[in-house]
Amino acid sequence: MTIQMQTPVWHESLYSDGWRAGSGGTLTVTAPGSGQTVGSIAQAGADDLERAVASARTAQKAWAKLPYAARAAVMLKASQLLAADPGRLADVLVPESGSGQGKAGFEVGLVVSELQEAAALASHPYGELLRSVKDRTSIARRVPLGVVGVISPFNFPAILAMRSVAPALAVGNAVILKPDPRTSISGGLALAALFEDAGLPQGVLHVLPGGGDLGAALVTHPEVPCISFTGSTPAGRRIGEAAAPLLKRVHLELGGNNAMLVLPDADVQAAASVGAWGSFLHQGQICMTTGRHLVHRSIADEYVAALAEKAKGIPVGDPTEGLPLGPIIDEKQRDRVHGYVTAAVENGATLAAGGEYDGLYYRPTVLTDVAGDNPAWTEEIFGPVAPVQIYDDIDEAIDIINASEYGLSVSIITGNPYAAYELCDRIESGAVHINDATVDDEAVIPFGGAKASGVGGRFGGPQANLDTFTETQWITMQSQVERYPF
Repeated sequence: MTIQMQTPVWHESLYSDGWRAGSGGTLTVTAPGSGQTVGSIAQAGADDLERAVASARTAQKAWAKLPYAARAAVMLKASQLLAADPGRLADVLVPESGSGQGKAGFEVGLVVSELQEAAALASHPYGELLRSVKDRTSIARRVPLGVVGVISPFNFPAILAMRSVAPALAVGNAVILKPDPRTSISGGLALAALFEDAGLPQGVLHVLPGGGDLGAALVTHPEVPCISFTGSTPAGRRIGEAAAPLLKRVHLELGGNNAMLVLPDADVQAAASVGAWGSFLHQGQICMTTGRHLVHRSIADEYVAALAEKAKGIPVGDPTEGLPLGPIIDEKQRDRVHGYVTAAVENGATLAAGGEYDGLYYRPTVLTDVAGDNPAWTEEIFGPVAPVQIYDDIDEAIDIINASEYGLSVSIITGNPYAAYELCDRIESGAVHINDATVDDEAVIPFGGAKASGVGGRFGGPQANLDTFTETQWITMQSQVERYPF
């Protein structure tokens, strides 16, 4: 069966100086929830990448020379088009990525915000006047990098592409985007169509669907000086290793095994609601998913009971029919998730809820009595699984949080938020959310992780985006030629 929709501009196409066929053949995109065909797109080959890089290098020079208002106008127009018609993206996000409709709507809103912030970024001050020991004008200014390569993932495909694409374009770069092959429409081609409708000049953005070989070629291409990658930590390490000999700029936003710390004074029912949202939203397929629940012994039984009740009550099924939790992205990932759960139980954990699946639909799962060395506790599962551990004092809890190799997001639930704020100095994490979930993002904040959760520039906010997508150039100017003794 095929999902009925008007033939889209990306039908059997990629985007590179307009819509065109690719040298890598065609790919049928299938909805993981229903098995229906979402569409057919073109895949890029090595020839397409070479052509795109050459085109982008040429187009970038003219794009960067435009008045900032021209670049801002494109970003703003794109945001207006999407805000007026969110279905142009949401209607693909739901079937292609298995997004619940609420999640898809939330993601579209984030994309709109990212475009609005990019429009503002184009007019942001881009340099500073420096003091000098000489009688001269000394300036540090930000200049575009040139061509930015963006490699984006499947889970939040639209926003995790746009948060690199939009600011990189706004400050005068060209972009080559390689989306995950499982979400090449919502994570790439639908965004290209949006920018085309907003008046982006051809050659400034190229969207090249393809697999790992294409991504590797983009990473090592000598004329792509910057790579922005969002994905798993193992893949990020390989990208960093491949790019290192070329001394190119690499920004890696990687995985997380995020902890939620429930203090003894917390409202248990409210905490369980936050925990369920953090662990089960989008089937747990989020880098900020709550992967570790640390609960004080005095309230642990009540918390587990409340969390398990919520897990049992969440409907799971085809998101195109309005159900809040959809499918795991594919069978390989589903089997990986189930492997963690079954191995945890075999090694002494207790299954309080879930642990079952029907096709790609995995039930929200709660595990208790999870040992500290159990992979279900130490590794990123990327599924709707909530492992729970009990702690007795705050020093023990902080040690457990920081024992992870990851450091992306931490949540603290408490009746005393100021006391929780004082704990932030002791927590090794890029973000700490007091009385909110580990899953949180806004276009205006500098998003990024510590330790194995990321390296390089941050995403979001004017200063972070300028640091990430521009180079600093020092310029001096004086009225007379300097006199030297030689």
